[in-house]
Amino acid sequence: MSQAFATSRVLEELIMGLINRGLITEQQVIELDSLGVNTQEEIEQALREHFQIKESDIISTLADYAKVPVLRLNKFKPDPECISLLPSKFIRENKVFPISKTTSTLTLALSDPLNIMVIQKVYDRTNLQVLPVAALESEIAKLASSSTDDSRTLDEVIQNSDNDENIEFTDNSIADIAEDTDGSDAVPVIRIVNMILMEALRRGASDIHVEPFDKDVRLRYRVDGALIESTKPPKNLQLAIASRVKVMSQLDIAERRIPQDGKFRIKAAGKEIDFRVSTLPTVHGEKLCLRILDKGNLRAGLDDLGLDPDSLIKLKLAVKNPHGLILVTGPTGSGKTTTLYSCLQELNKPDVNIVTVENPVEYQLDGINQVEINEKAGMTFSAALRSILRQDPDIVLVGETRDNETAEIAVKAALTGHLVMTTLHTNSAPGAITRLGDMGIAPFLLSSSVVLAQAQRLVKTICPSCKEPLKELDKEFCELNKIPMELFDGKELFHGKGCPNCNGSGYKGRASIMEIIVMTPKLKEMVLNGANGDEISAAAIEDQDFKDLKMAGYHRVIEGSTTLQEVMRVAAGEH
Repeated sequence: MSQAFATSRVLEELIMGLINRGLITEQQVIELDSLGVNTQEEIEQALREHFQIKESDIISTLADYAKVPVLRLNKFKPDPECISLLPSKFIRENKVFPISKTTSTLTLALSDPLNIMVIQKVYDRTNLQVLPVAALESEIAKLASSSTDDSRTLDEVIQNSDNDENIEFTDNSIADIAEDTDGSDAVPVIRIVNMILMEALRRGASDIHVEPFDKDVRLRYRVDGALIESTKPPKNLQLAIASRVKVMSQLDIAERRIPQDGKFRIKAAGKEIDFRVSTLPTVHGEKLCLRILDKGNLRAGLDDLGLDPDSLIKLKLAVKNPHGLILVTGPTGSGKTTTLYSCLQELNKPDVNIVTVENPVEYQLDGINQVEINEKAGMTFSAALRSILRQDPDIVLVGETRDNETAEIAVKAALTGHLVMTTLHTNSAPGAITRLGDMGIAPFLLSSSVVLAQAQRLVKTICPSCKEPLKELDKEFCELNKIPMELFDGKELFHGKGCPNCNGSGYKGRASIMEIIVMTPKLKEMVLNGANGDEISAAAIEDQDFKDLKMAGYHRVIEGSTTLQEVMRVAAGEH
């Protein structure tokens, strides 16, 4: 055992527990020691980021040592009476959550079940005997964010703002916005912006839109792919809100005539979250769009994506190829980035050199060299890709293949010993192959380089809180959309009736549907002979039981994940 770890019994037991479970080797322990990490928090972070140890494996190892159970909180419904026992700031800072209570005891979830100091503090505050259980830090943080009393403050801040249009602020960073929102003396505009961000995180939004109009300012959040309106900020604070976001993003607050792009990072709910900012001048002022890049939403690998078994097997086999071209297609917001990053996480090992070229880099991944496009400086996809190939890469990710030059370099790289992944603007998997042909890539190069072509969409999943069996299929809807009803004979289908947990929509969260074509010898020959997308699709159905997007969606309906209405919403125009 390393000398650094031997000084702490807790850390020693954690490391030994992971070794006994076969999750880490003695050699990796030596590497971990060389990273210069000492505290339990630093070591746990290093285990997750450098050695891909799952958070669930770390907490279960600690729980075994502490002799306490592990409680999953992903479907837990908080008790308001329990929550009121501890201040929200205390819950966030100490990464704990009150679960249940009796007249003399309090069951407390801890991300570190061995933290005796926190247990003592809770006893001192509540005068209740603490019964500790272990829980994932990410699930505790999510519960704390959605359940503590900050959720009421956006309306209050807006109603109590002093409506001063000329507010000035000097603080251009937010260390912890959850902490800032607790301060009653904070400048109103700063608090309003902070609470807009907090509400977006609580709702699980992917984007925030602040849109100025003639008489008001509209605030909308994109949740599960749909825009939802929220409390409107005061019209006379429009300029101040835009300026605050610009200051945070290090943009020019005096420039309002041209679009600007920036980014900033905040700390909220115990984790760091990146925001990508875009401003757009309109006739009534600057429109703001903030894209939320929560690294916690990334999956450790393909196994964690929740894919259907067929898609999972095909993708896993494809990424194990030592060389070749993998094509991923789909519209904006269809989850292409998440799929590609999960593929990279699957491949991210110390003996592999991975380089990406992206526009922009959405998530920063440890162990992967990421290059950001800057067209003004001449750093285009093709220019960056040429340089990357001189960096001895094993695996290359090209964020987007948009021109002939980039396509040619990517194909040549795939033919010269590199595994290349890229996205294309097409609607289907067969269309991805023919699109490269339209860009001037010779058929013999295509047939030799392409390993797999994939298209995907995201469908909303049925809310688990209000999920119930569907009484009968809507025959009129099926006939109108030419849905083969015989597929669902004898199958129990579901829908969501609507509840507070899903804001009455019946849906909560999203899942992917994919169509995947694996290049077999027969398909390679067809591509070599110039086959079109329909011919490739027909041959794939015969050759490898190819499921198009609609059919993949129907299987999601049969497994109870989503509804036919949702499948047709995203895939009605396909094939």
